[in-house]
Amino acid sequence: MTDQPPADPRQAEHAAPPEFRTPARLRWSDPFMPTFVQLLANVLLVSVINFTVWFAITFFVYLETRSVFATGMIAGIFLVATMLTGIWFGSLVDHHSKKAVMQGSALASVVLYAASFGLYLITPREEFRDPTSVRLWVFVVLLMTGMIAGNLRTIALPTVVTALVPEHQRDRANGLVGTTSGVSFLVTSVISGLLVGASGMFGVLVLALVVLGIALVHLSLIRIPSAVDDAADGADHKVDLRGTVQVVRGIPGMPALIVFSTINNFLGGVFMALMDAYGLSMVSVQAWGLIWGALSAVLIVAGLLITRTGLSSNPVRLILLINLALWTTTVVFPMRNSIVWLTVGMVVYMALIPYVEASEQTVLQKVVPYERQGRVFGFAQSVEQSASPLTAFLISPLTQFAFVPFMTDGQGADWIGGWFGTGPTRGIALVFVLAGLLGLALTTYALTSRFYRDLRDRYAAAPAPSEPLAAGGASPAASL
Repeated sequence: MTDQPPADPRQAEHAAPPEFRTPARLRWSDPFMPTFVQLLANVLLVSVINFTVWFAITFFVYLETRSVFATGMIAGIFLVATMLTGIWFGSLVDHHSKKAVMQGSALASVVLYAASFGLYLITPREEFRDPTSVRLWVFVVLLMTGMIAGNLRTIALPTVVTALVPEHQRDRANGLVGTTSGVSFLVTSVISGLLVGASGMFGVLVLALVVLGIALVHLSLIRIPSAVDDAADGADHKVDLRGTVQVVRGIPGMPALIVFSTINNFLGGVFMALMDAYGLSMVSVQAWGLIWGALSAVLIVAGLLITRTGLSSNPVRLILLINLALWTTTVVFPMRNSIVWLTVGMVVYMALIPYVEASEQTVLQKVVPYERQGRVFGFAQSVEQSASPLTAFLISPLTQFAFVPFMTDGQGADWIGGWFGTGPTRGIALVFVLAGLLGLALTTYALTSRFYRDLRDRYAAAPAPSEPLAAGGASPAASL
């Protein structure tokens, strides 16, 4: 008797050797696409609001206080909260329904944004102009907490991709996720600049409450296959940090990748703390928002390219090569006090960063067991982000009280001011240059290390982790 083919065509794809698989390009006829596209649309709605709030509160506080220190503190608060919640959020994702986690995330944001709106309405405008005002920082913390609640979605979504999408199509699916992020930036940077310029935070918060309400209703109508949640680790609901660390340590090269990303984020915290102050020193808030909107179109194009072409067969190496290009750009664009140089530098950044993010997600989705992915994604987020708050908290006062005077009327102005320029903006620019040089040194070392070779070889040799749908779960289309 001849063998019967698997009932689910996706099983046949996973059973066949790579050379006999169907093309890895995403197709609208793929059974997982209806659910995947609806989830992406919902994530887009919520991301638009969270990014809008992020841009808006940064713009608003800088314009009201004119304090680089204050904007750096905002970045620091956000990153500290991200660091402290990542492992807990990962446990929630692994132990609960992915849909319920996403709904809870949006509902928490609605409640916190509503509280922020009430505080905004009863607070005199003069208090927001004082960077030491208690009400200002309560307002900021409420908004940041509402945004942090949205991080539950960023941890849940890659695990859903693992469950829904076959392994040989995940890099393209991750590119589509990156495109969604690009659309979010495109819309929100423009919205934030215009709304803050016209009405402060009033219009921003009204929009946030309306759109999040729509997103909650839409998500309740999406039917996610039960196999996505049935494969979760339901043994207990503990955070299980020790078990997660053991999983990470058991993957050759994975601890080194997380350490590399952590140090990289230490330097990347410079962008979080200083970029808006740097840009707003050259153009108006409306122009800065429009520039970010145009730049975000590049992010969209890059994500679509990944969806079309995929990543290289060695995504670990791709991460490091792109970092070389990013840090080189960070050294070059601040050399002139020019919005054109800054814009060109950010074009390069926006074109390349989706490849780094998609590559890292693709590596983790392959080498980490599915039932542990939420915790590993959350652990990686917590550890990697632990460095950025330190940078954000340190670099803002260091820039304000050391580099700005150094390049305004200090020795820096005498030593390099003739060709580099002088003034507060050039002090910020010097910080970017130094961060870029350190990043280049770090990435060069990582590319030649044995840790890189270990993770590269582990990725190449690893079978795909247990995939609940591909292993025989119900087809997504069947549950719609």
